[in-house]
Amino acid sequence: MPEVTTNALKGQVAAVTGAGRGIGAAIARKLAGLGATVVLCGRTRAPLDATAAEIKKDHANTVVMECDVSDLSSVEKLAAQVERDPGRVDILVNNAGIGGFGGPLHTMPPQSWDAVLNTNLRGVYYCIRSFAPMMIRNRGGHIINISSLAGKNALPNGAAYAASKWGLNGLSYSVAEELRSHNIRVSVVCPGSVDTSLSPHEGKDKNKMLRPEDVAHVVAMLVTQAPQSFASEVLLRPTQKP
Repeated sequence: MPEVTTNALKGQVAAVTGAGRGIGAAIARKLAGLGATVVLCGRTRAPLDATAAEIKKDHANTVVMECDVSDLSSVEKLAAQVERDPGRVDILVNNAGIGGFGGPLHTMPPQSWDAVLNTNLRGVYYCIRSFAPMMIRNRGGHIINISSLAGKNALPNGAAYAASKWGLNGLSYSVAEELRSHNIRVSVVCPGSVDTSLSPHEGKDKNKMLRPEDVAHVVAMLVTQAPQSFASEVLLRPTQKP
């Protein structure tokens, strides 16, 4: 599929969680390049500022807002800020996530389980709960949830991460049905091995792995589809197994 036309998202506002690095930063750059005003969200200010500075070399349409998606009050504060200025949200990309690859599930401390599930799954619930009403009032929008092929396949020594992504997939399918009558399209993207710092990739050839920009390209396609259709799920794999 050819590249999406520049300014295809002009006048739209996109909120991207986990936008300070990796996949989130790539998605933010892509959407800004298509003309959207991008709200960069994350727990730590410095990487968000770095992403914003990179985007602003070519585009002025970025806003940085700190937010911990595992904290409902933080997410509600973010949504209230967005509703005040820029005043709307057309695209919500739930990308923030953490790994949990420390060994078998029976050796995992409960606090580590909570950290993974609270960010990867509960955080998406909090964001949808806070931003979907704004989209409903605006009579449309896109919600893109970044999952993983670990939400489709067994992942030994990463059971909590896999559970969060299996749960995220089920959440996405169900919310898509709840919101489609409001002209809100909910999609889930499940990438395979991506060359980021999120998870260990011992023994894998990085030259064969997906890049964050590959995931960003899929997000761009999803939010620029013709209005009569939507892709509810995209499985993204490397051409060759790393």
